Amino acid sequence: MTRFCFRQITAALLFTLFAAETANALPKASNVPGGVALIQLGAISHNESAPRAWLGEQQVFVTRENGQWIAVVGLALDLSPGLHELRVSAGDEQKNLRFEVVNKRYPEQRITLKDSSKVQLSPADEQRAVREIETIQKLKRHWREVNDNADDSNSTFMPPADGRLASRFGLRRFFNGEPRAPHSGLDLAVAHGTPIKASAHGKVLATDDYFFNGKTAFIDHGNGLISMYCHLDRIDVQAGDSVNQGQPIGRSGMTGRSSGPHLHWSVVLNGVMVDPELFVTANRKTR
Repeated sequence: MTRFCFRQITAALLFTLFAAETANALPKASNVPGGVALIQLGAISHNESAPRAWLGEQQVFVTRENGQWIAVVGLALDLSPGLHELRVSAGDEQKNLRFEVVNKRYPEQRITLKDSSKVQLSPADEQRAVREIETIQKLKRHWREVNDNADDSNSTFMPPADGRLASRFGLRRFFNGEPRAPHSGLDLAVAHGTPIKASAHGKVLATDDYFFNGKTAFIDHGNGLISMYCHLDRIDVQAGDSVNQGQPIGRSGMTGRSSGPHLHWSVVLNGVMVDPELFVTANRKTR
């Protein structure tokens, strides 16, 4: 497991405070790779249907707040800083809205694994991992249309477990000294067998046991918003189940590539991993 330091403990306390303040609100805006852009699409007219918006070929979440249509846009960790365009369709009107993404340099994290087979993969394990990555990519792009009044359309999240924040989103990771993909979620340090709860209500999209992620559950919250819970010891839900916010969905463990028991929690928005902390704080400050 990652070594804890004063900074990480402080981050955990802030994370707990953020969760306690959470209201029914949009995520915090952060126009950086791995963040979320909140883009106003225009005022809401009476009986007007919601506009649709796309970033590239991927449809994005559109909701309403304070009389405005808002696009809630996930920004990939590998998205280049600079100007980007959101394609919007509202009735007969088509328009492109530009928005800026600014650079963010994430810190490094170095992890030592005793089981080197999780770093230097055998040909069979590599083939398995490639297949599973393709499957996970398809799940991340899943889209289920949900209107604002539906019971399972909720972008207000709660932390799925009570634990120290062991590893933050976006860290540039090195396993046994070798560079790997940036950290795509939050690691919560919890004891083996700790109940893991649904971050928000929704429907279970899929469950499986993966080489890297271990036993994993995906919950679909509608309109391209998905949460993912990894390294579980036990999964107590199955695909198609409806779950409520705070409902137990399994128990924590250390399956897959893990150096100790913990929960890896990810949030997917329009097909890309974004910082889960943005969804558990009501403080909305645009960078």
